[in-house]
Amino acid sequence: MDPNTIGFQHHDHSHCVADGVAAADHACREAGLHLTPVRKRALEILLEEHRALGAYDVLARLAEDGFGSQPPVAYRALDFLTKNGFVHKIEKLNAFIACAHPGERHTPAFLICTSCHAVAEAETDPSHSLLANIAATTGFRISRAVLEAEGTCPNCLAREK
Repeated sequence: MDPNTIGFQHHDHSHCVADGVAAADHACREAGLHLTPVRKRALEILLEEHRALGAYDVLARLAEDGFGSQPPVAYRALDFLTKNGFVHKIEKLNAFIACAHPGERHTPAFLICTSCHAVAEAETDPSHSLLANIAATTGFRISRAVLEAEGTCPNCLAREK
């Protein structure tokens, strides 16, 4: 499996949480941003799950932890985390997933398993893609692209055998 594809392999989640929060905390301090307790907890929730969660799923977990039960609590935290590159929104699922490469400028592609709903984040090179070639021939400049593919992950494929 490509080492740049993160999401389907088994590993120690505790390192993901610690490393992801540390990277976000460092990036926030460098940029003069504030990683509030609710923002930090929302990020931890997504890092713990390693799958895409809807805003209301995150809100339910935040409420369990005493951060409030009103939707703006989750939406504000997720908005901050998304705008600052710590979380990605999976458009197809209307859900969020922690970034596998926090603090790095990159263009991810998301591989969504239709069986177990796991989501893997893979690196893409948009400058050498079919979409980039089409845009170039039409004179269009791409400012943002989201690549999402649905299929079956290696774990579910192995179970089918």
